[in-house]
Amino acid sequence: MKKTRYYPFERNRYFYGKLLTVRDFESEQKYFNDKRRMMNRLLHGVGVITGLQVIAVDDKSVSVEMGAAIDALGREIIVPSPATFKLSMMEGFTNNEYAKNVYLCIAYDEKGKEPVHSVANASVRSDEISEYNRTLESYRLFIREEAPDPSSFPYGSIIEQTVVLYQDSSVRVLQVTPKYVNPGQTFNMTIRIEKTLQAGKIQLEFEPAIERLKLLDGEKVSFQEPQDAQETEYEFKVRLQADGAASTKALVGVRRGSAALRIGDKQVDAISTENGIIQMIDGSVEEQWMDDYVKSSLDASLDAPSDPCIYLAKIGLLQMGPTYVIERVEQVPFQEYVYNASVQYRLARAAARQAGGEQDLSAERERLALPEPDSPKALKAAEPERKPIALPEPVLKIEDTIKSGVVDIPIIPFSSFSVPFGKATRNFLSPELEHGLGEGNVWIVTAVEESDDDVISDMLSTGERVYFGAADVFKGSEVEASLPELKIGTVVYPKKGTFRIGIRLQQATEATKVRIRWWACRTEQGHAAKGALDEALALMSEAAIGSDPTM
Repeated sequence: MKKTRYYPFERNRYFYGKLLTVRDFESEQKYFNDKRRMMNRLLHGVGVITGLQVIAVDDKSVSVEMGAAIDALGREIIVPSPATFKLSMMEGFTNNEYAKNVYLCIAYDEKGKEPVHSVANASVRSDEISEYNRTLESYRLFIREEAPDPSSFPYGSIIEQTVVLYQDSSVRVLQVTPKYVNPGQTFNMTIRIEKTLQAGKIQLEFEPAIERLKLLDGEKVSFQEPQDAQETEYEFKVRLQADGAASTKALVGVRRGSAALRIGDKQVDAISTENGIIQMIDGSVEEQWMDDYVKSSLDASLDAPSDPCIYLAKIGLLQMGPTYVIERVEQVPFQEYVYNASVQYRLARAAARQAGGEQDLSAERERLALPEPDSPKALKAAEPERKPIALPEPVLKIEDTIKSGVVDIPIIPFSSFSVPFGKATRNFLSPELEHGLGEGNVWIVTAVEESDDDVISDMLSTGERVYFGAADVFKGSEVEASLPELKIGTVVYPKKGTFRIGIRLQQATEATKVRIRWWACRTEQGHAAKGALDEALALMSEAAIGSDPTM
């Protein structure tokens, strides 16, 4: 398969009386396919979109689950139903060696479908002529027994450089260095060792050959695989520091004659001395990555191997007498994934919330002069003379005093309310709920919760709202509630540690349920508990306008 060149684009121009031939119809399809595939490649990337998990069905067979992916030419690969194969029957699998790692790959494939008689060809040839009436966009699964070249993956060379120090059928040793660092920066060089399950224990030692860099931990790099380990991949870091010069290149590699690699009882001397090149720059490394990407040519951005594929799994095999067994399956070993915009947005929000929570916790510790949990001061915090703050006894913990939850109360549309004698019934009760504070009296605070699933509300962080008190005060505003007017009541069972919530509809509605959020607070703590409740409510959503607790 030759590399595809999508551009320049050329589309059909129609006019009355135009004679349409096969070429015209083919170019019509090619125009739209090429545009879509180029956008897939440039905007989304290459890899698994969803599904396509590889599962070991038995000792010799695997199943590929249904899913979707985009290949390096922007073509969509769809697996519409699970497919099960015996490894030894798959394309690319050889039986000359069983103790190895193999890679299960998927590639785009087209197949002819619905053969029909070709009338036009039959007029010029005497034999029976058939043509396919449809082209099925399908896929091809096959085995590759060699690990891929690290440089073959898109965009990897923009961020880091990988040098293969050693490679044979059972072991591969890689040196990974960042492409850019700042002058004086301390950074890590990663040594990655990949091996088969039956390869001998790995021992590696060498002296780095470095230029404009300083090795921070000793003078040699060494690694010894633990005797009881059963892994197929190992990584360890080597700390380096750049000198103070900018706009120069730094080099790191293996000093000639210093390397000693032992695989089991075998001594290996053929270690590559190729250097990794590190650019030392002033300014942001992240901005330099983006600058390299946006300035790359269109041909470079669309560059792809002649037979592109996606590595779905690395399968570790063990030799058992004259045959093999599947020992383990590693999903998408080279992290070829495509994340859609919604997933990226939600992941970014989750990361921001987590980072914000950690910052808030650190700020609170600093405000209270509390030590970090793992610090020596924290370990001695139990000693009375070492306590940083004096707290009154007993210490009131909000998590021990207040519990919260939600309940969905099913309702019937207003038009369906009817009972004998024409008396309207609009009251609905929740099931009996446990508040989690044990026996005794509690306060119950309730509010109506509403959420919108549209993307705009989610982006503006207004998709979730909690209404306290009378929600009808927001009528006519941008935060008007779509739920009907209602009243809320609660009943508490002190000896059972449970309660119920009841609602009464005040107007017609098409809703089938109402979500009520509740807070329960113990009453035995008196004013202290009430103060804790008030503080907790004050820390809730800024959209909360007031509260009308039902006790």
